Amino acid sequence: MEHIAYLDNSSTTKPSKKAVEYITRALESNWGNPSSLHRIGMEAEIALNDARECIAHTVNARADEIFFTGSGTEANNTAILSVLKAKGRGGRIITTAIEHPSVLETAKRLEDNGFEVVRLKPDNNGIIPLTELENALNGNTLLVSMMLVNNETGAIQPVKEAVALTKRIAPLALFHCDAVQGYGKLSVNVKQLGVDLLSASGHKIHGPKGVGFLYCKKGVHISPLITGGGQERGIRSGTESLPLIMGLMGAAEELPKPETQLKIRQELFDYTRDRLLEIGAVINSPEGCLPYILNASLVGYRSETLLHFLESRNVFVSSGSACAKGHGSYVLNEMGLDRKRTDSALRISFSRYNTKEDTDMLISALEEAKKQLRKAN
Repeated sequence: MEHIAYLDNSSTTKPSKKAVEYITRALESNWGNPSSLHRIGMEAEIALNDARECIAHTVNARADEIFFTGSGTEANNTAILSVLKAKGRGGRIITTAIEHPSVLETAKRLEDNGFEVVRLKPDNNGIIPLTELENALNGNTLLVSMMLVNNETGAIQPVKEAVALTKRIAPLALFHCDAVQGYGKLSVNVKQLGVDLLSASGHKIHGPKGVGFLYCKKGVHISPLITGGGQERGIRSGTESLPLIMGLMGAAEELPKPETQLKIRQELFDYTRDRLLEIGAVINSPEGCLPYILNASLVGYRSETLLHFLESRNVFVSSGSACAKGHGSYVLNEMGLDRKRTDSALRISFSRYNTKEDTDMLISALEEAKKQLRKAN
């Protein structure tokens, strides 16, 4: 079989063997409704509880603090829209200008409903300065939402410090963290971070699409986004998709220790960065970023043109967030990068299955592109 260099793992990952195995088992053997009171339903409920325990363990939470959702986007929406119950007294929502669209668009929805929304700006490295948060916090703050890892540059945000700052200045405010790009790669410990709410997704860690989870700290009350049958203890109604949840569990069970993987990923990240610099690329990801995401620009060559050329050579990357669908990167714009760099940006994102062979294929294809493609004005 012809080798392909799949370097778009921040968009989605290939399901792991155990994830596929668990999905198949659930479809064939645990197909009952977990809410049914008979034996077949109870067997499905036991499997569901096992999955909840497994996921809770991965973030150092209690099982009853984990709520399964249909995606990371849904988990983000559920967490942020929970402040709608405070509409009568208004309030301030603080987020950042570089969040995933599922956070930014939901914050805009709240703004349209009369809430004040403050969007913190990053520095030139794509990291939110804590002074920006400190200046924005006040007694009317209801919620702070800050991602753990930026999905375009890999910049790691100071979430732990931001939580401590928030609790000191606005102790009644909730703190939500979109950990979709960090979960399974960094050590994510909700107790150490101190967050009230945290979102993650299955298909970023070699699990299936269509499943995610929301951590909600015990004692924190949020409003359901989907109502009906009262599943997920009333927070997310609708019969749980046990095959997808079991797939998430399978992927979670296969997660290697972050410390081990980070060292290996850093070696490949450094190798890829150095090879890119050799062919004249400019690196947009900051020092100290998560070594699973490398954003770089081959200035003068448009991202979309490069993507199609690379695809013809069996190399698959992206120009930024998959949700942007080809639009320019607002993240790089917020970092103050000039138009030529943003128009030529590529996001190269690794998984534990990538090797130097993939990087070599990428570099070879980019060198060929430089020879064959006409520079944009």
